[in-house]
Amino acid sequence: MSAKKLRNYFCKFLTIPLAATMLAGCGAKGNTEEVRLMVWSPSEDQAKDSGAWLQTCCEKFNEMHPEYDITFVYGVADEANAANQVSQDPSVSADVFMYANDRITTLTDSQSLAKLGGKYKEEILDNCSETIANSVTIDGHLYGIPYTTNTWYMYYDKSVFSEEDVKSLDKMLEKGVVSFPLVNSWYLPSFYVGNGCTLFGDGMQEELGVDFGGDNAVEVTDYLVDLVKNKNFVIDADGSGMAGLRDGTINAIFTGSWDYGSIKEILGDNLGAAQLPTYTLNGKEKQMYAYAGSKAIGINSHSQYPEVAVQLGVYLASAEAQKLHYELRSVIPCSTQLEEDPVISNDPVFIAQNNTFNNTSILQPFVSRMQNCWTPVENMGKSIRNGSTTHKNSRQATIDMNEAMNSNGIK
Repeated sequence: MSAKKLRNYFCKFLTIPLAATMLAGCGAKGNTEEVRLMVWSPSEDQAKDSGAWLQTCCEKFNEMHPEYDITFVYGVADEANAANQVSQDPSVSADVFMYANDRITTLTDSQSLAKLGGKYKEEILDNCSETIANSVTIDGHLYGIPYTTNTWYMYYDKSVFSEEDVKSLDKMLEKGVVSFPLVNSWYLPSFYVGNGCTLFGDGMQEELGVDFGGDNAVEVTDYLVDLVKNKNFVIDADGSGMAGLRDGTINAIFTGSWDYGSIKEILGDNLGAAQLPTYTLNGKEKQMYAYAGSKAIGINSHSQYPEVAVQLGVYLASAEAQKLHYELRSVIPCSTQLEEDPVISNDPVFIAQNNTFNNTSILQPFVSRMQNCWTPVENMGKSIRNGSTTHKNSRQATIDMNEAMNSNGIK
């Protein structure tokens, strides 16, 4: 008989005085549930030189719950790849992991992501906006606990551009050099969406398909053909934007919070950040729109300790844990409880990321057919860059892109 079973046997059948004499500590410790949780996160969240955010939070959680005796097993999986690993075999995957919301259907299709309900759902919804909650909701069911928004915005050199300048791409191109990742299909649609092009209706109506082929889309293609000829517009690819920012040949780039540290090192006090600007198309001002989503804590539906796993997941995305995440790794929080924090609320990156999410973005569709959209858009960007798409063939090139986005991914 194991030591634990022997202890429980004595606690149950011996008289209280005798049990207390023979097995000191059998009371509270005897009621402690032994739990083993596997937790995955990106390596940066576990690195000691950046504060070991994950281990710190898990140890804090353990202290908060004396009813559990938790053994944590840590594994490395970033938000982009965790979904694939869990969905392939949830029975041997992490109980708690971090994932990007655009991978949510991969997890739900494999039935490896737990639905969150009851008091836990209420607590989650109390800590984030409805829009962010929608990023991890399918058919009314909540499948994750968001801990940061996931989008891109603009960084700029304040010695070149004013806060008024950065509201307009046209104005910026008059005063400095702007780099944009035109051949990246996460960024390029911002111009098309700005002129009324749509993806799957509201983003979840898969049957409606993509509308990137009408006159409004052709107008954008023609605009981009001219844009790449502007001497102050540079296509950002393979890190060229960051390199130009470093040597002073580029004054603004479009990226996200993951590049904040490098940009802060380069620009110092001249670092500015802002939501997306407008651009002028056929004499009319249009707003650029970024894809937006979230990164969230997921709970494996096959966990042997589902309630403890959910409790840990809720804590890892709590205001307390998000604030620590921000302090240690500059991960921008999405907790509504932190909006009034004097340090966070005045951070220009926090302001830019949240303004972009709230004002100049659309929720990135996570329907399965969205996977067919990336390559055709990337090819359009490349064809504009290399000059094979021109004003003469822009209509056909746009129609071809739209047909490919609506295909089964083979064309």
